[in-house]
Amino acid sequence: MITNEDQAKHYVSDLCDAAAMDKLETLTAELAQENERQNLVARATLQTVWQRHIADSAQLLKWGGEGSAWLDLGSGAGFPGLVIAVMRPQLSVVLVESRKRRVEWLERMIAELDLQNCRIEGARLESVGAFPAGTISARAFAPLDRLLALSARFSTKDTFWVLPKGRSASQEVKDLPKNHGKMFHVEQSLTDQDAGIVVGRGQWSKNQ
Repeated sequence: MITNEDQAKHYVSDLCDAAAMDKLETLTAELAQENERQNLVARATLQTVWQRHIADSAQLLKWGGEGSAWLDLGSGAGFPGLVIAVMRPQLSVVLVESRKRRVEWLERMIAELDLQNCRIEGARLESVGAFPAGTISARAFAPLDRLLALSARFSTKDTFWVLPKGRSASQEVKDLPKNHGKMFHVEQSLTDQDAGIVVGRGQWSKNQ
């Protein structure tokens, strides 16, 4: 379990190179400044930004990142999408965010961090053209059943789902229809002993 900033930085540094770490340092500094202008993250979490946001995002690579594009829904402050794009420059990352000020922040960070592998769809998910996603992630985007329904058209039989759901993870999986729930299980978060990550693989369909 990661319990402090030093552990978080060490964990992340083992998963990427020095250039990526430099970019993540820039991201955390810019986040602190931007958070004064708009509430991207809870102010209290800036004191533990590496644990609460960077490592919390980086751990998702354990269950995703294979195949085609990584699709991050409701990217907001850039977690996990920007972190994934920084740490895996060979991986195409697509951020979806509909709020104008958040879109402007994400666009600025993509440019400043020179993330040529990352782009943003500044629209509601329903308006984004479908493509086959290798991994779908979402952090505090929507209840699990609605999240799956909204993103189903991006999934294939090879799609990985990595969905941080906090304390509600197990219950949200249990609440899925019986046949649907078999696709998913809950993994323990490395950054919060009370949080779970819903993980699965396959194509989501209402009729499965």
